[in-house]
Amino acid sequence: MDVPDTDVLVVGGGPAGLAAAIAARRKGFSVVLIDAGVPPIDKACGEGLMPDALRALADLGVEIPAGAGYVFYGIRFLGGDVSLEAEFPAGYGLALRRTALHQILVNAAEEAGVDMRWGAPVGELSDVKARWIIGADGLASRVRKWAGLERWRRVRERLGFRVHYRVAPWTDYVEVYWHPEFQMYVAGVTDDQVMVAVLCHDPHVRVEDEQESFPELRERLRDAPRVTMERGGISATRRLWVVTQGSVALIGDASGSVDAITGEGLGLAFRQASALADALVAGNLDLYEASHRRLMRRPTFMADLLLLLDGRANLQYRALHYLARHPLVFRSLLALHVGQFRNPLRYFDHRSAAALGTGRNPEHP
Repeated sequence: MDVPDTDVLVVGGGPAGLAAAIAARRKGFSVVLIDAGVPPIDKACGEGLMPDALRALADLGVEIPAGAGYVFYGIRFLGGDVSLEAEFPAGYGLALRRTALHQILVNAAEEAGVDMRWGAPVGELSDVKARWIIGADGLASRVRKWAGLERWRRVRERLGFRVHYRVAPWTDYVEVYWHPEFQMYVAGVTDDQVMVAVLCHDPHVRVEDEQESFPELRERLRDAPRVTMERGGISATRRLWVVTQGSVALIGDASGSVDAITGEGLGLAFRQASALADALVAGNLDLYEASHRRLMRRPTFMADLLLLLDGRANLQYRALHYLARHPLVFRSLLALHVGQFRNPLRYFDHRSAAALGTGRNPEHP
């Protein structure tokens, strides 16, 4: 692989790799990024940036151009005969096409002075002359295998499928439709496009077919033309025992992930990028190891909490009705989800958990 001598080599040019490259350049390191693809690179994903993800991007010095994407102010759950919603305690989220976000990050990396090598397949990493190697090459990371870090502590996988429709968004919330066997979520991504995605266990599930379970949504989309082909991918909650080895560090999905229902994948990668850059400055990847564990805690807990309802029709019914009757609990959990409330569970004691049939106190996962 023809890569010049550099302080930092980033393998993988998705959002996580670009964020890592930008963060390292802002700390003064020379950075080379390589990826076999050519931007803008698309991927099946939820395309939503929660308020904490936008803050993490701002910390990296990345600005989202005015008018890009579609602003949302909260989350709405719908299931059966119940509908409940909550706004973010502060700020807003932004949904935008993955290709648009990727191009924004590519532009920011160019401005930061990252040497980007697109269309460059990864070769033999042992020949690379770099002080640090960052693996940002996704769930099937070659860097992770090469560094001997393929030791999983936990793996739970589902599937995700995504389609865009040409129709004006009807709400400034992200809507999550709950079915006993899957979840469907909907968000506006432009003034005239809506993204619809399904998270499930069945590889035969398709976005359009499952809309029949939600008549109101089906009616809204009935005459809306598709503007993208359906894309699919893995939605996983994964944890490694360690994410560093010698001079190698992993970031983004290569380092572990949380289920896409949390909407935290991108924000998590952006926060990891800042933490990794700080560790590079200190010359100590143990600092990143500790930060990575800390950053994974909240998203993993929220994924576990939400997935308690997956495939459990009775529990799902009781939980949604409980939250509808106690909107303060839902607002508090959303605040925890986006890192804006340190003790949201003050309104949700062990008796509430027992009433839902979980037998678990969320304050002590």
